[in-house]
Amino acid sequence: MKKQLLYFVACVLLVACKNQSAQDKQDTPVQEATTNHSEASAQPMRLSLENANVLAELPLSCIQTEYPNMIHHRMNEKDEAKQPHELYPAFHGCYDWHSSVHGHWSLVKLLKTYPELEKAETIRFALQQNMTKENILQEVAYFEKEHHKSFERTYGWAWLLKLSQELYTWNDPTGKQLKENLQPLTDVIRNNFINFLPKLKYPVRVGEHTNTAFGLSLAWDYAQTVGDQELSALIVSRAKDFYWQDQNCPMSWEPSGYDFLSPCLEEMNLMRRVLDEKEFSQWVSTFLPALVQPDYSLAVGEVADRTDGKLVHLDGLNFSRAWSFYGLAKQYPQYSYLIGTANKHVSHSLPNLVGDHYEGGHWLGTFAIYALEEGFVLQ
Repeated sequence: MKKQLLYFVACVLLVACKNQSAQDKQDTPVQEATTNHSEASAQPMRLSLENANVLAELPLSCIQTEYPNMIHHRMNEKDEAKQPHELYPAFHGCYDWHSSVHGHWSLVKLLKTYPELEKAETIRFALQQNMTKENILQEVAYFEKEHHKSFERTYGWAWLLKLSQELYTWNDPTGKQLKENLQPLTDVIRNNFINFLPKLKYPVRVGEHTNTAFGLSLAWDYAQTVGDQELSALIVSRAKDFYWQDQNCPMSWEPSGYDFLSPCLEEMNLMRRVLDEKEFSQWVSTFLPALVQPDYSLAVGEVADRTDGKLVHLDGLNFSRAWSFYGLAKQYPQYSYLIGTANKHVSHSLPNLVGDHYEGGHWLGTFAIYALEEGFVLQ
């Protein structure tokens, strides 16, 4: 698998470079070509069918792997001490609930994009086995318990809506059945956002799971896709309440030691969604003034020990920074100079996705797929 992934990285690097000028190609190593952030002509990294087959192995190998498992489960009595599959039978693998959810999303995304995946039928079977109507209703019951109201708030909630969004746009019998099965839990999570956001007086600005801007970004994409005007309007209102007055975000303070999200870039990533172009241009020029300069540069996050479940978060940071840059350049082409920086971050962490350590393998593939998706590069 490791050899396959190294080949995969070489392929995507070559595709990322193919549209550079002949002068840039001459006597230029691949690494230099893909990390020159100032080139407006840089192309986003791409993911082929062959590469998708490699990445599919990561979630496929973990969504039904129950242990090791990090349970975040409040118990009010001893009878509530249960195994993961008893607590949440649909999403009990991949180390924790949210990683299982976005592992399922990864498989749906890859299968939608490449129906001819080598293990397409295995993936369909695994999705159908986990996301049964009965399993989802048991998960609904878990969320509806009074002392579970804040379970996975808002990171896991956001990924559940991302999964639901992916199924909503999948014109396939399997996808339609899975969407129908998931709908009761989707409704619970959607209503959780509706009930929680008006109570949140201040945003959470950390670089890990509870980051408010990240959760709102995925919830916004879901709401826009399904036409949920109430949720969309609430997200716009709260985003402006939280972030409109922000200025000079201290990117020089990032990353923190365990970040897998950039507090500054996730905020930008949300505001580009909810503001119109004039508003966003005004806002970003004071929020991240360096970002609007064509010579913008940002060093990648460096991981010292990938066997450490916290330190390996920085590989995820590289992917999440990339999806922020790709997304901005995709929406507003005047920021296309950021594509080279995004490529640099992706290419730094891609070779580390597959190895001997479950700490990163159970979730980093999702971050890579999402980063590439944001650049319209899943083709």
